[in-house]
Amino acid sequence: MERTLVLLKPDALQRGLVGQILKRFEEKGMKIAGMKMMQMTQEIAARHYRAHVEKGFYPSLVKFMTSSPIIALAIEGVGAVHVCRKMTGATFGLKAEPGTIRGDYGVSTSFNLIHSSEDKESAAWELPIFFKEEELFGYSKALDGWVSCEEDLKKAASL
Repeated sequence: MERTLVLLKPDALQRGLVGQILKRFEEKGMKIAGMKMMQMTQEIAARHYRAHVEKGFYPSLVKFMTSSPIIALAIEGVGAVHVCRKMTGATFGLKAEPGTIRGDYGVSTSFNLIHSSEDKESAAWELPIFFKEEELFGYSKALDGWVSCEEDLKKAASL
C-alpha cells in the first residue's frame, strides 16, 4: 500500500466541491488515512512550494493558498500516488482531460482545485509537512479484497 498527499485548495472549498472530490477517491477504492481542514500559513507554503520560491508566480500562489482554508488528505491504496495523480488531471483545467477532477471542474490556469504528490519521493517528503505520524491511520475495510488483490500490489510496485 502507498500513501500520497492530496490538498483540496481554497477554490475547491469555496466552490463546495469537497464532498464530490472525496467521493471520487473513495469510489476508486482509495482510503482516507488522514484528513484535516487547516489554514495554510506562509511558513507551510514556503516548505511545500520550495521549488517555486524563485519563480514569478510564487507570490500569487502563496496568496491564493493562504486565502482560505484547505483540506489536507493522506490517501492510501494500491498505486495511490499514480492513481491520485491521474485522477487529478493536468495542471491547467483547460488542458485537463474530461473525467479528471480538474477536467470536470476547472477552467482556470490560476485556480486548479487540487494538488496531488508527483511521485513516491514527493509524497514521502510532503506528507510530514501536513501530518504528524499519529494523525495517520491504517485500517482494513471489508471491501478491500474486492478492490485489489496480491497481483495488483506487485504490479503497483513497478509504477
